[in-house]
Formats: sequence, C-alpha cells, structure tokens
Amino acid sequence: MSPVRRQSKVMRLALPVMLGMLSQSMLNLVDAALVGHLGEEALAGVGLGGYAMFMMTALVFGLSSSVQSQTAHAFGEGRTSPTALQAGLLISLGVGVPLTAWAWWQAPWWIQLIAPADDVSQVAVDYFRWRVLSLAVIAMTLCLRGYWNGLQHTHLYLRIVVAVHLVNVLLSAGLIYGLAGLPALGTNGAAMGTSLSLLLGLLAWAWVTLRARITWQPLPLAALWQTVRLAFPHSLQQLWFAAGYVVLFWLLGRLGTSSVAVGHVLVNLSLLLILPGVGIGVAAMSLVGEALGRDDQREAHRWGLDALRVAAMMLSILALPMLLFPAQILGIFFTDPALLELGTLPLRITAVMIVLDAAALVLAQALMGAGAQRTVMLLTLGMQWLVFLPLAWWVGIVMGYGLVGVWLSQLCYRLLNSGSFLWVWQRRRWLAHGLKANA
Repeated sequence: MSPVRRQSKVMRLALPVMLGMLSQSMLNLVDAALVGHLGEEALAGVGLGGYAMFMMTALVFGLSSSVQSQTAHAFGEGRTSPTALQAGLLISLGVGVPLTAWAWWQAPWWIQLIAPADDVSQVAVDYFRWRVLSLAVIAMTLCLRGYWNGLQHTHLYLRIVVAVHLVNVLLSAGLIYGLAGLPALGTNGAAMGTSLSLLLGLLAWAWVTLRARITWQPLPLAALWQTVRLAFPHSLQQLWFAAGYVVLFWLLGRLGTSSVAVGHVLVNLSLLLILPGVGIGVAAMSLVGEALGRDDQREAHRWGLDALRVAAMMLSILALPMLLFPAQILGIFFTDPALLELGTLPLRITAVMIVLDAAALVLAQALMGAGAQRTVMLLTLGMQWLVFLPLAWWVGIVMGYGLVGVWLSQLCYRLLNSGSFLWVWQRRRWLAHGLKANA
C-alpha cells in the first residue's frame, strides 16, 4: 500500500473520531461560554467542578483503550466476539456505581482540595455533584465506543456524540437561564444538562449495539482479568494526569482568581484543539492492533509514523487562529479587558504547544494498541510530575513570571514528552509486549 493510501486510510478512520471528540470537548466549552456571562466566580467554580469530574472519569477511562485494543487485535485474527465489551460493561457497573456514591458524599472535601475561595468552592461542589451522577454512564459509553472503534466502525461515534452535543446545548442553555419554560438553575443547570445528554448518548449506543444482533457469550474470568490488566495502567495514568491539572490549578490559585479563570479557558481550548491528534491516535490504536493480530510487525510500526504525519499537519492548521487572532478567541469567553490581556500571550504559547505535542498524542495511543499501556503510563506521568509541575512552580511562582511562566514551562514539557515518545516508538521494543486478546 502506498504512503498516500495509508495516510488516507488513517484519515478515513480518524476523521469521525476527530470530529466526534471535538464535539465532545465542546460539552465543557459550552458550559464555560454559557456560564461565563454569570460572572468570574461562576466560571471559576464550573472550571474547578469540571476538573474534579475529570479526575473521577479518569478512574474508568482505561476501559475504552482496553476494550478497543483487545477488539482490534481479535479483529486482525478474524474474530469479532464481544467478550471484552461484556467484561468492560460489568466492570463499569461494579466500579462506577460505588464511586458515584462516594463522590457525591465527599464532594465538599474533594472540591476544597483545589478551590481557591469559599464562594467558588460552593459553586464547584454543586456543579460536581450533578455531573458525577453520570459516572457509570460515562464508563459504559467508553466501553461501547472502544468496541465499535476496535472494529473500525468509527462513524458511529461521530453520529452519536454530535447528537449528544446538540442536546447538551439546548438543555444547558434552557436550564441555566430558564428558557422554554424550564427553571433557571444557573451553574447547576449546566451540570444537569450535560449529565442528561450523556445518558441519552448511552441509550443511543445501547440501541446500536442491540440492533447488531451480537452473540453474547458466557464471560470467562480470564477475559475479565485481561480487561482489568489493560485498563488499570491507562486509568492510573489518566488519574494522575488529571491530578496534575489539579496541582496546576492550585498553582494558578496562588496567582489569583483571574489566573484560575483564564487558565480554565486556556486548558479547555488546548484540550479541544489537541483532540484531532488524539482521534488520529485512536485510529492508529486500531490499525496497530489489527496489524499485530495478523503478526505483521513492520506494518504496525509504519502505521504509527503514518498517523503522526497526518496529525502534525492537522494540528499545525488548527494552531494558526490562536497565533493570529488571540484577542478575538478569548473574547468569546471574557468581556473584562484585564482578563483578555492576561490570556493573550499564553494563548499564543498554547498554539505552539499543541503542534509540538503531536508525537505524544499519536504514539501514546498507538503503543496502547500494541498492549504497551504500562510504558505509556510511566513515560507520561514521569514527564508531567518530574518535569512540568516542578518547573511550572519554579518559573511561575518562585521566579515570579506568573501565568506566562507556567505556560512556557508547559511548552518545554510538551517538546520533551513528544521527543521521548518518538524515541520509544523507533526503538520498537514495544513489539515484545505481544498483546493476547480475549475479545
């Protein structure tokens, strides 16, 4: 297969995931844009509550890559049984329901760890409690998404998540401001709208899966253990990655509420704009897993590099508006001139940062397709906790460079992180992991 055709196949699989992930990330940005008109404290509270929810979601996030990598590997061997999906759904309920109860009960303590002020803390607690009700729903959705992505039916994800996003906009706007006869609930309305839209998304996934007339089989204990074994490193990675953002916002809290509010928008924008790279990585995960299922190691290696080339091009295009029109982009979220001025240079730094992040975004997912979740976890967490966070504290707080210093530290971290992932990929030692799927 020629390089052009290979890259076209990457794009064919990745495009629905990219568009779907962009739409999914808009759930947080829509909340920020709608709530931003309620004031700085409301925006900061929603941001803190959202990151607390991000940490809870991290505990189940590894189920998606676990189910997808097993399904893709089995697909390469010519098998399409739903064993990994069944295991993932069972784990989702077993973990998600108790975690939801604990998080609701401990919400004040959880939020107080990261809230800079009492007024912001109460907004964040209320927002978080309504969002965390959807935790088990999110876990099951991740499993269903991973299963269908592993079978290379990525278009399903796009269709469902766009519908979820549209429902979220309508529900959140109505419940925040009391439109169309709905009660005006402010920030709580934003959380309720998001949770309800996610529930509708799960029902859509369930409908698609049941229509496929899948033959459900007795679940072997080995399949349950395999799913946990592959999910745990990725979930642990996401948890500590999310905890790193909590520490980041603690650092920003030392700089003032304005830095927290601006940082919330900058982080959500960066998480939005890197999602095309993550989406391409998800496609690479399926392609690498399928190639290894056919025992074609050379092709598995090539898929990672082909996906990286596509991602670098896409992220460069997406970064241009932030470099050229930072004030106009920030104006969507802020009306205060001081906040606009504070965020302009960090937004330009963010534009460069997302381009440098391409290799880490794509190759981390590709490595998980090969079953190297532990390698990805160690590299990602090591770079974040041993490089970025200490550097951000030293440059931003100790040396007094503020928000700009924190973002320059993040720029250096992203460059080093991507270089490390590229080095690991080229060494090819990940081929020895030999994922053995039960799906």
